[in-house]
Parts: sequence; C-alpha cells; structure tokens
Amino acid sequence: MRLKEYWDRLIKKLAPLKEKLYPIYEKTKPVREALFNEKTAKAFRITYDVVWNLILIFIIVLVLGVSLVLGVGAGYFASLVKDEYPRSYEEMKKDIYNYEEQSELYFAGNIHLGDLRSDIVREGIKIEDVSQHVINGIIAVEDENFFTHNGVVPKAVFRALFQELTNASTQTGGSTLTQQLVKNQILTNEVSFERKAKEILLALRLEKFFSKEEILEAYLNSTTFGRNSNGRNIAGIQAASKGIFGVDAKDLNIAQAAYIAGLPQSPSAYTPFTNKGTLKSKEGLAPGLNRQKYVLQRMLEEGYISKQEYEDAKSYDIVADFIPPQEEKIDKYKYLTQEAENRAIQIL
Repeated sequence: MRLKEYWDRLIKKLAPLKEKLYPIYEKTKPVREALFNEKTAKAFRITYDVVWNLILIFIIVLVLGVSLVLGVGAGYFASLVKDEYPRSYEEMKKDIYNYEEQSELYFAGNIHLGDLRSDIVREGIKIEDVSQHVINGIIAVEDENFFTHNGVVPKAVFRALFQELTNASTQTGGSTLTQQLVKNQILTNEVSFERKAKEILLALRLEKFFSKEEILEAYLNSTTFGRNSNGRNIAGIQAASKGIFGVDAKDLNIAQAAYIAGLPQSPSAYTPFTNKGTLKSKEGLAPGLNRQKYVLQRMLEEGYISKQEYEDAKSYDIVADFIPPQEEKIDKYKYLTQEAENRAIQIL
C-alpha cells in the first residue's frame, strides 16, 4: 500500500514535466521515424558489424605483434647473457666491496707516517657515517625509485633503449644505482647491448642478495668524485668530503651534500679543482654549480628538504667552502716513505 501511494505521488509530480516534453516529443517524431526505419536499422547493423570486425582484427594483430616483439626481445636478451653464469653471494660481495684504498704506513708506536702513493685517493666508511643529506641528494638525482624497485626500472630501460635506437639528441639513461654499482664493480664501461643486458641480469641478482643500505654503501664508497684540492683523483664519499670541503662525510650540510651528490654524473666536468690542485676559473666552476642547483631542485621536489632549506642552500656561498691544497704527510717523510715502498715491492 505504501509503495502504491509513493508511485501515485511520483506520477503526479512528473505530470507537469510530461506536459512540457510532449510537444518536443511530437515535433521530433519524423526525425525518429527516419532514423529508425527498417532500412536505416539494417544499414546500421551492417556498419556496426563491419566496424566491430575491423576492431577485432586490429586487436588480434596488435596482440600478435606485441607477442612477437616480446618473444624476439626475450630471445635476443637470452643470447646476450648466455655466457653469464649464476654468481654466488660470496663472489658478488667480494666484487662490490673490492675498491682500491691507499696503504697506510706507521712508525713504531702506531704513529701514522703517511700513505703510499696510488692513482686514486679513497677511504671506505660505513653508511651510518654518511650525512643523510648526501644520501637524499644521490637518490633524488640518480635514482628516485631506489627504495622501491628490484634493481631495474623497466620504463627507464625501454626509454633509454628507444633513445639509443633512434639516436635521440637527449639521452636520459636508464641505470639505477644498483646497475651503476654492477657496471663499476663487476662489469666494465663498455657501451654495448651485451654489457647492458648482463648489467640488468646482475642488478636483479644483486638485489636478491643485499639490502638497499648495503648496496648504497658500496656505491658511495666505490664511485668517483673528481679531484681533491691537491689535484689527485678521489673516489668514495669520505675522500670527496675531506678532499673538497675538509670535513667528514657525516658533517656535510645541505649545500655541500648537494654539490657532492651531483659529481658522479660527470666527475671531470663538475669537480672544482684542476689536476694541478688549483681552483677552476669562474667559467670552469659554472657546470658544477649549476649541477648543484639541479640537485637541490630535485631534493625539494622529492620532499627531502623544505622550501626554506632549498632557498638557503641555493644562496649558500659554496665556493668559499672549497679548501686550499693540503700538506700531505708523505711530503714530510718523502724519502723514508719511498724506501718503505721499495722494500714492500721487493718483498711482495
């Protein structure tokens, strides 16, 4: 009974609307009849069937084409990595932590005499001894998805592959930090599809064995950062921090951290010092300073710093923090160090 009453009230309310719409309904009657007569309906059915068949054929061809491309791609990838054997945890650990450091010399009584000569200055440290600002800067500018991907970002790989095949003027690159670590520590810098395929395979395997913190620590200790204030090649975040700003990696401020985080992309171009240990000219410093500003912008976009911190770091006089050439202990005991080095060579 209630339902009937509700229905009657609804019909009563709609009655005025019906009276307004009915004249329009009558005026459009010839148009409706022309559109939906038997001949038109038949033609519509034929057109609909043709269009649907064409769409169906297109979908089938597209699926087959994609399957063919994926199959060929998978086969080609397999042919590139056919000689790459499954590496063990111990072997990969040895590889990623196998970075050269200087040998240290000591007087009796554990008094530091100096370091032996080497092609590169490096001092390995633990990830907990690195400023969070450096970690944030590296991730923001080099691999924003570092903590979520499994070693490889497929979209970035396909984008880089497309740019390579089309010889695009802009090459964005598709390597994650894990891939860069594999390239630097396990493979080579050879530019080839075979090396890239092996890099992808090993990056996926590396992520299975090691935590993100371990991978990041190995990367920060192994990657190169240009030259120090004495003009010597430096690698590792600690050597970079001490060689450029004279502070430990854990004490870098936001501006300093952003500058160092920008160096790995092109160490020779962005480093502030020449091979003679002199500060570059204003024009020579410009690429590194521009890179620093870009790193700060990325840190802001990724939410690692606030707008105020960004503005403060952007206006910070980073050039004033570049240290002058430093006296090395090897210079103080030059002949003694050389004699120790010569005897060590003979023994070895």
